Amino acid sequence: MDIDKEIRGYALQNAIRYNGRANPGSVIGMLLSKHPQLKSKVKEIAQKVNSIVKQINKLPLEAQKQELSQEFPELLEEKHKEREIKLQPLPGAVMGKVVTRAAPNPNGPIHLGSARAGVLSFMYAQKYKGKFVLRFDDTSPKTKPPLPEAYKWIIEDFKWLGAKIDRVEYASKRFERYYEVAEELIKLGKAYVCTCPSEGWKQLKAQGIACPCRALNPAEHLKRWRAMFTKFKEGEAVLRIKTDLKHKDPSRRDWWAAKVIEQPNHPITGNKYRVWPSYNLQSAIDDHDFGITHIIRGQEHTQNEMRQRYIFDYLGWKFPIAIHHGRIILESGGLSTTKTRELIE
Repeated sequence: MDIDKEIRGYALQNAIRYNGRANPGSVIGMLLSKHPQLKSKVKEIAQKVNSIVKQINKLPLEAQKQELSQEFPELLEEKHKEREIKLQPLPGAVMGKVVTRAAPNPNGPIHLGSARAGVLSFMYAQKYKGKFVLRFDDTSPKTKPPLPEAYKWIIEDFKWLGAKIDRVEYASKRFERYYEVAEELIKLGKAYVCTCPSEGWKQLKAQGIACPCRALNPAEHLKRWRAMFTKFKEGEAVLRIKTDLKHKDPSRRDWWAAKVIEQPNHPITGNKYRVWPSYNLQSAIDDHDFGITHIIRGQEHTQNEMRQRYIFDYLGWKFPIAIHHGRIILESGGLSTTKTRELIE
């Protein structure tokens, strides 16, 4: 197998497709799809690809076409095989009982990743004569501020995709429910309000050491929790879920569940609320309350699942069946909302 020659052929093909400019990522993707055994050598392969792509991109488009036709005629035309795609059986599905959901953050237009998960969720709900819920996870006003127009855009886009929405929910309208569950977790001794300086707490977490707040009794933490609504300022107190401080994955150690956000300027709730739930607290509660039986989403959410399972376990709830699909890679690069917005503009 002459890897350098094969890389050159893919680079020429990709360059011609995009007006003389080959994309290294696309070339690597084509090579690995044909030779998956090379994934263990991806760093070495990437160096070769980058070097060859630079050479190809210096050639005039006509020279690229000529070389491709002479040296790699089999790559001149892409052959697409038609195939019928069927939904695989859904694990644990019961006819008439399946409830799925799409849960986009309305901080911009829906992107292909969200659309893919949403359409799969709808199709499975339809297949099993169940229900499909569209839920707006809009409780991150500082890091992912919701765009007022995006709520309507997303509903319209799902309808355009053929998804029949049985129920529309807004996380930002359910704060009292999140507060109720947070108090229950504090009373159970499974959550605590931490007032340690952020950097100091991070250092302790990295060492797997409990902060001074953790051992205080639930009654004290209830007082602190209620003070978050009136006394504590932004950054002074954080509600944390108790987990395993020695867990090998630091991101799962006592993750944050709620914090103070002053002046959130939310498009639906304005500045009515100052204690905001984390995505993982909010999502866990909503999935339980709405009776979600199956969650279909991207692999980037596997860590979120691990965090959310603590809530279900502590409260004796049954966790939905979760299916994580792989990422979509586009030759144009990226699927992020920011990238999509730039391309639209």
